[in-house]
Amino acid sequence: MAITAVIVDDEQLAREELAYLLKDLDVEVVAQGKNGVEAVNFIKELSPDIVFLDVQMPGLDGFGVIKKLIDRKISLPQIVFATAFDQYAVRAFEVSAVDYLLKPIDKKRVAQAVEKAKSKLGSPSAATDQIGTLVKMLEQQQRPQAAKVLLKSAGRMFLVDQKDICYASIEDGVITVVATNMEGQSNCRTLEELLDSLDPSLFWRAHRSYLVNIQRIKEVVPWFKSSYQIRMDDKKQAEIPVSRAQTKRLRELFNL
Repeated sequence: MAITAVIVDDEQLAREELAYLLKDLDVEVVAQGKNGVEAVNFIKELSPDIVFLDVQMPGLDGFGVIKKLIDRKISLPQIVFATAFDQYAVRAFEVSAVDYLLKPIDKKRVAQAVEKAKSKLGSPSAATDQIGTLVKMLEQQQRPQAAKVLLKSAGRMFLVDQKDICYASIEDGVITVVATNMEGQSNCRTLEELLDSLDPSLFWRAHRSYLVNIQRIKEVVPWFKSSYQIRMDDKKQAEIPVSRAQTKRLRELFNL
């Protein structure tokens, strides 16, 4: 029995190509949309089994569509994002509950995405909060990150290259940033705010009180009860704890 699908992409040729590829896969395309507003309406009215959703669209983009569905408590179908993002973003898709198609779209990859969606139709859908977390991660790919970070030290203000930052920590509401050649305080109020201004492919929230530059990790140190610490390559070779919630991410980063 054919499953139903909605295709949403602002490029007509992309929609037509995908619809053509789906013909031989027992997928009935019940609607095609060119923007996020149409996507929300189609999903609400038609309740398709699967939605092929372009990430980058003018106005309400693919992330905005998911947010609106969650906010309106509309049941989420199986989502397959179409993306031209880099490998970091693709890895985020791979560890999440949704699937992706990397543009230009490959016929074999479409078939794999359909099979993956079919296998999930008989089981509970992906957790809404997991999809929401993915959306936040990938939204950061579209945000222009500042090349330099402003730090205050000894009454002066310095601009530091992101690549030279080793790690940042927060204590009593004060964020301290340690770079290769200096240490200073950030004007940001929270680590989340600082992280939003940094390159997400470089910086990782290893612990609720620390974020680190992945490229500046010098050593992974096994700790108590299958936990870890990481030693940085700053002058003091600071040792930073990895929270239990982030242990899986650490193993993924370094194939532990």
